[in-house]
Amino acid sequence: MSDNVAARLEREKQFHDHAFADNVRAPVRKYYTVVERSRKRYTHLIASGCSGKSVLEYGCGTGSAAFHLAQRGARVIGIDISPVAIEKATAMARELGIEDRLTFTTMDAEHLEFADASFDLVCGTGVLHHLSLDQAYKEIARVLKTSGRAVFSEPLGHNLLINLYRRLTPRYRTVDEHPLLGKDLVKAKRFFGRVDVDYYHLLGLAAVPFRRLPFFPQLLSVLDSVDAFLLRLPSVRNQAWMIVMVLASPRKE
Repeated sequence: MSDNVAARLEREKQFHDHAFADNVRAPVRKYYTVVERSRKRYTHLIASGCSGKSVLEYGCGTGSAAFHLAQRGARVIGIDISPVAIEKATAMARELGIEDRLTFTTMDAEHLEFADASFDLVCGTGVLHHLSLDQAYKEIARVLKTSGRAVFSEPLGHNLLINLYRRLTPRYRTVDEHPLLGKDLVKAKRFFGRVDVDYYHLLGLAAVPFRRLPFFPQLLSVLDSVDAFLLRLPSVRNQAWMIVMVLASPRKE
C-alpha cells in the first residue's frame, strides 16, 4: 500500500470515528427527509429473497441495513473503516438479540479479507464515493458469487447547486470523497456484465424547508412524481442527487 493510500484511509477513519462518536452530520439530516423513494427501492432490492443468503454490507453503524437483513434470515457481515462504527453496530446487534446472525468487523473495503465468490449480495449506502473505484469494483466483483449482485445507493456529483452546498459545508464530509460522475458508472462495466442505474431526487429537494408542515407528504409525493418523469431523460438524469445502482454478472480476473 502506498503512503498516499495509507494517508487517505487514515483520514477517512479519523473522520468517521469522529462522525459516529459526536454525531457530526446531524445538521444535514433534514435533507434525508426527502429520500424515501430511493430508500424504498434500495431496501426492496437488498431484502427480496435474502433469507439464507450470505451478505456483505459496506459501511455500517446503528443505521446499518444489516439488522433488517439478519432479521429476515440472511447471514450478514458488516464492515467499516471506523472502529467506533463497528463498536456501536455490535452493541446494537447484542441489544436486538441477533448477534448470532451477523458480524461486524473493521476492514478496508478496498482490500477485502474474504475468499473469492463468498457472497450472494454486497450492498452499501453512501460508501463507494469514499473509495478508489477501480479497487472497490475489482474487490466487489471478486467476492461476489457468479450468480450474485451488488446494490449501492450513492450521491451523484454533477448538480451545480448541490456541489456548491458541498463546498460551503466541508465540515460535513471528508476531503477525499468524490460523489460519482457518469464516467464512474461507465467504469463499473469493466468489472460487471450488467450495470443498472436508477436516478432520484431533483425537484424533491425543494420540499425540505416544508418538512415539518402537515402538507409535506403530499408536496413530496407530487415532486417525486415529477422527478420520476424528468429523471428518465438522459439530458436531465445526471442532475439527480442520488442513484441506486445494481451490479451483476461479475467479471472475474
